[in-house]
Amino acid sequence: MGKEANVPQEKRGWKLVWNDEFEGTDIDMTKWQHQVGGWGFGNNEDQYYTSDAANAYLYNGKLVIKAMKQEYGGKPYTSAKLVTQGKADWTYGRFEIRAKLPRGKGMWPAIWMMPTDMQKYGGWPSCGEIDIMEYLGHEPRTVYGTLHMGNPHIYRGGHVELEATLADNFHLFALEWTPTEMRWYVDDEEYYRTSTWLTRNNEDADNEPFPAPFDRAFYLQLNLAVGGNWPGYPDDTTVFPQTFEIDYVRVYQPDDGRYDGNNGS
Repeated sequence: MGKEANVPQEKRGWKLVWNDEFEGTDIDMTKWQHQVGGWGFGNNEDQYYTSDAANAYLYNGKLVIKAMKQEYGGKPYTSAKLVTQGKADWTYGRFEIRAKLPRGKGMWPAIWMMPTDMQKYGGWPSCGEIDIMEYLGHEPRTVYGTLHMGNPHIYRGGHVELEATLADNFHLFALEWTPTEMRWYVDDEEYYRTSTWLTRNNEDADNEPFPAPFDRAFYLQLNLAVGGNWPGYPDDTTVFPQTFEIDYVRVYQPDDGRYDGNNGS
């Protein structure tokens, strides 16, 4: 019996609407697509994201994103980024991802969301960005959750330091997104929440009224960056290859109609 048969259909009052348990032999390209490129992604990252099976594949019921030290496309490392863009997006819900993270200076895995309509409120950061989980490989006990938005750029976020390293075992990362509040969890323990992601009466800011920009559909992204402005770059202590292993991705939404959200469409 596969994992699919044991997936909870409800969680904390939310109903399952979309999931990937990463069973089988190939990544389900009806749910995901590769983002390919090596332009640094605004952070001076040092990896080239490929669609090569060496960088992203299924193994033993897990999605494995592997960062390797190899030159490609003018970059010294390869890795992968998978997104649901054009396949599925959601407005509000509980998003939970069970994963084991890499370790080492310069490792920067992320589970995050971007809006399907990038232009409704303008480009980044006005459009909004939801970071469900970010992690720096040289701080293996700490996980971050953040919102980016506004013009000029503002952010709201928190972090938590665990007793055990996040690279040794799988942990459950989750975000609960409602029209008026965001809540972040690790292993079902809440570590941050916010309901004030934009200053409502800032005359100096070009911002739409709350709850914009988080009032429309966003899609999911899974990636393992190497290097960049925030984590810094690999050094002599960094061992390659490194892997970001995802056991499952599950999306839940209310089944009582109280939010008018999308449903994996």
